[in-house]
Amino acid sequence: MKIKSNLLIAILVLICSCNNKKNDKETIDIKVNPKEDSLNSPKQESSNNAYAPIDISPMDMSYYPVDYPKLKMTGAIKIPPVARVIYSRPHLQGRRLFHDLLKYNEAWRLGANESTELQLYQNVSIQGKKIKAGRYVLYCIPQPDKWTIVLNNNIDSWGLQPDSTKDISRFDVLAKQNKSHLEYFTIVFEKIDTGAELVMAWDDWEARLPIQF
Repeated sequence: MKIKSNLLIAILVLICSCNNKKNDKETIDIKVNPKEDSLNSPKQESSNNAYAPIDISPMDMSYYPVDYPKLKMTGAIKIPPVARVIYSRPHLQGRRLFHDLLKYNEAWRLGANESTELQLYQNVSIQGKKIKAGRYVLYCIPQPDKWTIVLNNNIDSWGLQPDSTKDISRFDVLAKQNKSHLEYFTIVFEKIDTGAELVMAWDDWEARLPIQF
């Protein structure tokens, strides 16, 4: 009789153990396979990082001179940089820039997440206006044939609603379509005879802001 009781207990323990494992597996499946619309709500990369989620729009940084930190570390340059821009890089995911994402005459933060930031390490001139060294929010108002590029001092901010009362200067630059197609939004500096151009490009559109120094 005692043997039968022990056998019955063992069988019940085994059944409970199997049920727990099944429930654990179902819980894990729900967590790692969320149902999301990959177009309207882009699915972030799966990660076990308990400190910060993986952002689908990576943050990037461009300097002038180009690759300044590398040049500094190799001793190839001794002077301070002229400028840098910090921005997040959204991508198209099958969408078109002015059909699905942006609208003419509406402010755009020139990136994603935090406001895009331009840092000037020295005084410069843009379209004849003197701009002092410092940190500035950079955003634009796109139009069919031009982009209005805005410098704003509402730094350390987020999103698509910049405070226009803190605008420093506005500059109209030509916007043109190219044959190339960029999946990720890109901002870089390119050297010109009078200084550098801040190049802003995405999809098949490109705009350039000349900076003299």
